[in-house]
Amino acid sequence: MRTRSERTQGDEAAAASVAQASPTDAPGEFRVAVTKDSFVFASAHFITYQGHKCETLHGHNYRVGVVLEGAIDPESWYVYDFVTLKRTMRQLCDEIDHRVLLPLHNPKLEVREEGDMVSVLYEGKPRYLFPRRDCAMLPVPNTTVEMLARYLVTRLRTELDPEKLSLLRVIEIEVEENFGQSAVYRERMESEG
Repeated sequence: MRTRSERTQGDEAAAASVAQASPTDAPGEFRVAVTKDSFVFASAHFITYQGHKCETLHGHNYRVGVVLEGAIDPESWYVYDFVTLKRTMRQLCDEIDHRVLLPLHNPKLEVREEGDMVSVLYEGKPRYLFPRRDCAMLPVPNTTVEMLARYLVTRLRTELDPEKLSLLRVIEIEVEENFGQSAVYRERMESEG
């Protein structure tokens, strides 16, 4: 067992080593994860299935978690600023909160804006009519949790600081539509150069 002075000397040496190290000196990788009670959205949706089926309109209280993997920023010594990340994720959830989620790229559906209303046709037949202000029209083929996770990764990527984005290797988002029922989308960043 080390004496108190041996521990102090060892701790001081380790602290000095860390303080002098460059962020790129570490052989390991860094991963930060954020899941907050505020990363939620309550939305209605329906999905289309194989065999010409369209489920009924229903809703979920979705929860979202985000993971960023990447290099340490040499000026701040963190992967990404938690405050900025939390604010951005809250904004993205708010954009689709209390909305009907409509997929714009589904071959079985036609989504039409008609003044202040949105009509949804399934295989050419009228299915739903919604007030435009209650809809979030998403560039996805279906509003499954898989596609919602991919959509949120895409949106997050466009909102992150481009300089900080260049330090990231992976953005991952998990969307949970019910306890124990979720999907994760993980996107590797392409290195420039």
